[in-house]
Amino acid sequence: MTDNHESNQLTVTHPDAMALAGRIANHHAARSVFADYQSRKSINTILRHTNDLDAFTVYLTDVGLKPGDMMHDPEAWRGMTWGIVAAFVQWQLAQGYAVTSINGRLSTVKIYAGMATQAGTIDPMEFAMIQQIKSYKHSEALRLDESRLLTRQGTKKAEAVKITKAQAEALRSQPDTPQGRRDALMIGLLIGLGLRVGELVGLTVDCFDLKSNTLTFYRQKVDKFQTHRLTNGTLKAVKAYFDSGDAPAVGSIWRGSRKGGSMTGQGISERAVNKRIGILGAAVGLDNLSPHDLRHYWATQAARNGTPMDRLQDAGGWSSLAMPARYIEAGKIANDGVNLGDES
Repeated sequence: MTDNHESNQLTVTHPDAMALAGRIANHHAARSVFADYQSRKSINTILRHTNDLDAFTVYLTDVGLKPGDMMHDPEAWRGMTWGIVAAFVQWQLAQGYAVTSINGRLSTVKIYAGMATQAGTIDPMEFAMIQQIKSYKHSEALRLDESRLLTRQGTKKAEAVKITKAQAEALRSQPDTPQGRRDALMIGLLIGLGLRVGELVGLTVDCFDLKSNTLTFYRQKVDKFQTHRLTNGTLKAVKAYFDSGDAPAVGSIWRGSRKGGSMTGQGISERAVNKRIGILGAAVGLDNLSPHDLRHYWATQAARNGTPMDRLQDAGGWSSLAMPARYIEAGKIANDGVNLGDES
């Protein structure tokens, strides 16, 4: 009887203990699901998500809701429905936000709604409906912008500034002064290697190896270090900057400059780089030029000159083939291979 009694006790109490432990574990996991996710992401990704969810919070407040901390607290998502998210998309359209910004925010909302579902604050069926809300394709975005009165709220441009080869060479050719040599180095790295502005700003003296003519730097977006060979105009700009003594001995490779051209202390911000590239662009007939336009030029030239897609992906620091595929496709001559017989 004793053995049977003990056996019965085990079969009754063990599942109860497991269920209790499971509920406790789920509770703690739910509270930390956002923090765990964010700990795995780059600073730039977290900043982008913060901005996206700030916009979502503004919308929720605008329609009379009182959202909590959407970025850190799964409980703030309790009661979220696909209708609210769909209305957020329409609200952004009415506010005149760029379609690329709207698509990005929708993607962020889906990510956090998925984690909130995992935490038990959004119904799984509701999340399945949220997932069905589609972002806008490029062709749809163009038609949409044609039909609405208020468009392009935000800092991103709808299209990259088109740069000719002559303008690219003019940008590379800066005066032989401390400021000019620094500017030439910026242009060379952006237009010759396709660096992102954040990657450019983060460069330090020890990133450059002038014995092997290489540059090693960190790409935050894909979380890895890369080494690139310095060639042609870019290498010339690097050597001019170092040989002239403009480069600091250690730390950031950059120095700021004043309006008159005199140099300031070490280090430079992304905002300052954007402003300076805009000034240099205007000098060669390119209005509203940005560092990203120079990266776009680099990728376009690489695609047009037959760079394989996987090499362009790696060199550009993209995590998938989607972006290099767009440059490859755009660089194709549409009527190559069309045979019209004897027609010249």
